[in-house]
Amino acid sequence: MCRELFATALLTALAILVGCAAWNGHVLLLPVALAFPILWSIAPTRIAAALVSAGYYLAASRGLPQGVAAFYASDLWPGLILWLVASISFVAIHTALWTPVEAKRPLRYLAAAVLMAMPPFGITGWAHPVTAAGVLFPGWGWWGLGATTAGLIGLVTRIWPAVAIALAGFWLWSAATWTEQNLIEGWRGVDLELGASLGRDAGLQRQRDLIATVRPYSSGQRFIVLPESTLGYWTPTVERLWTKALTGTGVTVIAGAALVDAQGYDNLLVAISAEGSRILYRERMPVPGSMWQPWRSWWGDAAGARATFFANPAVEISGRKIGPLICYEQLIVWPVLQSMLQDPDMIVAVGNGWWTSGTSIVAIQRANTEAWARLFDKPFVTSFNL
Repeated sequence: MCRELFATALLTALAILVGCAAWNGHVLLLPVALAFPILWSIAPTRIAAALVSAGYYLAASRGLPQGVAAFYASDLWPGLILWLVASISFVAIHTALWTPVEAKRPLRYLAAAVLMAMPPFGITGWAHPVTAAGVLFPGWGWWGLGATTAGLIGLVTRIWPAVAIALAGFWLWSAATWTEQNLIEGWRGVDLELGASLGRDAGLQRQRDLIATVRPYSSGQRFIVLPESTLGYWTPTVERLWTKALTGTGVTVIAGAALVDAQGYDNLLVAISAEGSRILYRERMPVPGSMWQPWRSWWGDAAGARATFFANPAVEISGRKIGPLICYEQLIVWPVLQSMLQDPDMIVAVGNGWWTSGTSIVAIQRANTEAWARLFDKPFVTSFNL
């Protein structure tokens, strides 16, 4: 009994370290997450597996309580509650599928990995170890995803030391040959530092200030990408203001906005040029709890942001196909894989991360986006507000 308790405590502590190290915003450290299936598989009991899973997930998502407190301008308690609730799916799945029978572990872990990558459980499927595929096998595409999945399965078998050594070799080679992202000609992502006011200040002066911010980047660029929520509410007045301001520039601005109706709202990316504008993309998976609140419709209230789930995974603009990702979609698996099934020419990732100040959440979003882009050898543009 004492040996079991010691082993459980040790494995849980290691899982916490793995969660903290892998998910700190440094893309080359993502493969550390592959230690989680090893710890899960050697847990001595189902309770130990639950504690290991909880330790890893809570450590990986450690910025959530502080972020939620900042978002709602409250103390830490709401954030702590949401943090624990969000972990339920991950912990429950890995606890239920854990088995002491060694021969059954590979299929059980594969099932857990697939369930946490797809809705409904994948809605809170953060910190998925398969994200490390882009670091281990850059440019391999779907073959790299398959190789990483096979590696994850191998890590829960008795030959895990050999599998771990092989994966470490790929990791070291990748780290040694890693280069900075090449900029995409004609595309520019612009980061803003407007804090909580972005998207909430609906005044005409704010729109003019944003236009003034864009103008210096218009020379030599065809597309300028601005963060989520940049334009606030998408209205005919905002559309006319921007269209007029872009006259004579030859530039198309891609920016975040919200389109509101009686049932809720859509979190959008819109494309604006001197010729006019159009809705480019509707977010598939808004942030659960703060944005996506489908339960409110049960009482006849507006249901918050709509989740379109599997709609519009890739969109075209000026003959180029892009895979768009807004904020939360960069933290989970299925949106980017669904986009990659359409073989887009590039990834465009935006976010409004003012509420994450003091946490590594935006850095993790950037790292995840880069990892997926590297896996499928796609250029990418990012734009965030802090």
